[in-house]
Amino acid sequence: MYWTPQQQLAHHTITGCNIKPGDLMGSGTISGNTSDSYGSMLELCWKGTHTIALKDGTTRKFLQDGDEIIIRGYCDGDGYKIGFGTCTGKLLSANN
Repeated sequence: MYWTPQQQLAHHTITGCNIKPGDLMGSGTISGNTSDSYGSMLELCWKGTHTIALKDGTTRKFLQDGDEIIIRGYCDGDGYKIGFGTCTGKLLSANN
């Protein structure tokens, strides 16, 4: 990764972000070198040059209005598992 966690925290706070104890910090996408280890939609569709097949049979190159995004994350170790549960959001169309 390019920045350390301390540098990321400093970057947020010097721009006026109100960081509080217990806040969840996202460090960005951590991806691997092969397509089965890509971590974002932009990587998966290779900047819109590849189509992604969804479970319902539809395809996407980019997210669309109305798409629901579900993120789940955890780490586990010897006798423990820690995570942030499920984070869900829906893309709404822009107001005209």
